[in-house]
Amino acid sequence: MTWFLLTAPVLAALLLAAHFYRAGLWLLAIVSIAALALLFVRRPWAARALQAGLVIGAVEWLRTLAVFAAQRMSLGQPWLRLAVILGAVALLTALAALVFRHRRLRERYRLGGGDRASQEQ
Repeated sequence: MTWFLLTAPVLAALLLAAHFYRAGLWLLAIVSIAALALLFVRRPWAARALQAGLVIGAVEWLRTLAVFAAQRMSLGQPWLRLAVILGAVALLTALAALVFRHRRLRERYRLGGGDRASQEQ
């Protein structure tokens, strides 16, 4: 079950890597893929680093949406479909960061939960 929960962050990181690779930003593509190694580190900082990377990735998708949509608008080309697709990718990337709130992943990465029992330990 844990591997299934991690599917979303893995796919989001791979999409980011492909995006950076296509843009010629090799270092960011490598960082996006290398960040997946943090999935094997069962520490709170690793989960938080992945979450931060995914949120930054969602912001990158929104930046890309703004740039590409502006280009298309200035050329008089259709832009709505592009905006919907990139907006959905940005949303899914941001939501991938939320999987670490699931009970099993909170336990795996020893993340403090909001319940009283986890605060007492």
